[in-house]
Amino acid sequence: MTSRDASRADIQTGMQMLADKVKDHLRSLREQGRPVSAEQEIRDAFHLRYYYGGLEGGTWTQTRWMGATVLKTPFDLRTYQELLFGVRPQLIIETGTAHGGSALYFAHLCDILGEGRVVTIDIDPAFGGGQRPRHPRITYLTGSSTDPAVFARATRSGAGSLAGERVMVVLDSDHSAAHVATELELYALLVSEGSYIVVEDSNISGHPVPADGAPGPMEAIVPFLERHPEFGADPACERHLFSFNPRGWLKRLPAGADRGGGGA
Repeated sequence: MTSRDASRADIQTGMQMLADKVKDHLRSLREQGRPVSAEQEIRDAFHLRYYYGGLEGGTWTQTRWMGATVLKTPFDLRTYQELLFGVRPQLIIETGTAHGGSALYFAHLCDILGEGRVVTIDIDPAFGGGQRPRHPRITYLTGSSTDPAVFARATRSGAGSLAGERVMVVLDSDHSAAHVATELELYALLVSEGSYIVVEDSNISGHPVPADGAPGPMEAIVPFLERHPEFGADPACERHLFSFNPRGWLKRLPAGADRGGGGA
């Protein structure tokens, strides 16, 4: 067998494995009594192909902004650009820094908008070799996002307290349901009216990425929205038909507003 034949065989094997995952996903939905349209089947198939492509060393794990790795899809990065332009946040708090690429992306958007700073939190200061990008708008904090001392530092860092500031929050650290639920209750208090708290990677645990047996972000989002009518999932953020954060773009609504299509 030539190297080209071996490569072709590997591709065919990978595609067959993906096809099996899609079939397993669709069978699981049917068993749960959840209707699946032909369009949804296509969307889920692409979603799974893109997701597993990243785990194989491509797609989202090889997305970069100005040389820094950003573990997000181009679709979601574009949505963030639209949100920042619309909200004009003066403070963006990100939990889960990883390589620092998304913090740099947010900082550069703030440069364009002429205001804003980024506070990003991670338990591992050496993630990715510790060579995170430097930018005057970025403050790196080390510790757990749910540690009260870290939370206090995040709200005091940079230009001082956040009283009266427009605040946006991005949750992208530990994706277990329990941790995300704690983060939501803690950080949602900071989010300004009309701004967002974004729960990243709500696609795992069967939405549509197959579950590994543990509840994930989606299992924290649903009860949070039931308890907090002041927030609603914004469907406009998913109009590109593909997001790693399904129902995770949570907008703080004006007092007395109807969730409408963006409800729980």
